[in-house]
Amino acid sequence: MIDRKMCKFCGKELQGRSDKIYCDVHCKSSYHYKRSLEGKPTFYNKVDKQLKLNRRILKSFNKAGKTTVRATVLLRQGFSPKFFTHYWKNGRGDVYLFVYEYGFLKKTENGRDKYVLVQWQDYMDM
Repeated sequence: MIDRKMCKFCGKELQGRSDKIYCDVHCKSSYHYKRSLEGKPTFYNKVDKQLKLNRRILKSFNKAGKTTVRATVLLRQGFSPKFFTHYWKNGRGDVYLFVYEYGFLKKTENGRDKYVLVQWQDYMDM
């Protein structure tokens, strides 16, 4: 009886080298991707996921380049102001925190927390 090796991901019979584990690169990639999803998320993955979510939220609310949104609206969407990529300080000393090209500044007006949302501009490079 011949011992037939099967692909570790899809279960198809393997052809070729005796030490082959996967039938092709797609099965190998799919296997490792599936394993990474099953494992405990790394710190890097948690931060990256939150940065992407923050960017998506800021982008969806800032269509005109500058706008103001109540903090509760952003926070309800999953926005976390603790995660940002860089900052910019304007001439008045206000520090805008940025998630890639979308920035935010927390303000309190009439006892309500709000965020001023802006988009990165060329003059901010200085």
